[in-house]
Amino acid sequence: MRALALAAIAALALPAHGQGRQDPNLAHPHEVLTVKRDGYTIAGLVAFSKTESPKYGIALFPGHPGIIKLREAAGAPVFEMRGNFLVRTRRHWLDGEMLIMVVDAPSDQWASFDQRFRETPRYGADVAALVGEAARKYAVKDWTFIGTSEGSVSAFHAARMNPELAQRVILTASVFVSGKNGPGLSRADYGSLKSELLFVHHVDDPCAFTPYREAQAAARRSGRPLVAVRGGGGWKGGLCEAFTAHGFVGAELAALRAMKAWIRTGQAPEEVSP
Repeated sequence: MRALALAAIAALALPAHGQGRQDPNLAHPHEVLTVKRDGYTIAGLVAFSKTESPKYGIALFPGHPGIIKLREAAGAPVFEMRGNFLVRTRRHWLDGEMLIMVVDAPSDQWASFDQRFRETPRYGADVAALVGEAARKYAVKDWTFIGTSEGSVSAFHAARMNPELAQRVILTASVFVSGKNGPGLSRADYGSLKSELLFVHHVDDPCAFTPYREAQAAARRSGRPLVAVRGGGGWKGGLCEAFTAHGFVGAELAALRAMKAWIRTGQAPEEVSP
């Protein structure tokens, strides 16, 4: 059943971090798509407009820890990380042509979704199984993988290992500097990526692992375009968390408009602002 009961959604729409407002994204129909693997599962939170046959599939890979613990209760989705840039803005992709799917970590990785695991063939096969099932179920053949922050590691390697599935990759607020969680994209071989690639980065990103200068360097090395995001405001919280320029706060829609234009036309502006 594609449309979930709105009453059931509303009952479960409170953010996991305990704030009292409802999640406006859940005004749209959502489904939990789960694929069984060898002793574990991988799941995606799917949303779509009323269009029966969307043209584009958008696979979203959220930032650290990348574990949304997606499941169903009373016929409605239950999940964490609602404040993440890609999770909180997902409704803005839904325009009649696009279907989105927030990709969870495999269930056996919920304790620790290591960056190095995301480089492995097993992870590539897990993502392929989920996206392949979504492509079959929703009849969507054209897929773009989008990662933000640490999710950029997931999106890059999943696409690198599945060029037949990922026509495009967009890496936003990407982890370019290695740290205790792993190498990030510090050793990424962009030449091994067969998909089209776009970088999107806020010029004032304050996180030590995602400086704008590294996005510029990656774009130069790879020969792929970079969208510089400027402006926004109302920033709060830790420098590497979702409610600073690292999470494009105040400039979310400008960033999304640029990404959607690139998916449709192959062209993106060099710079955007609210």
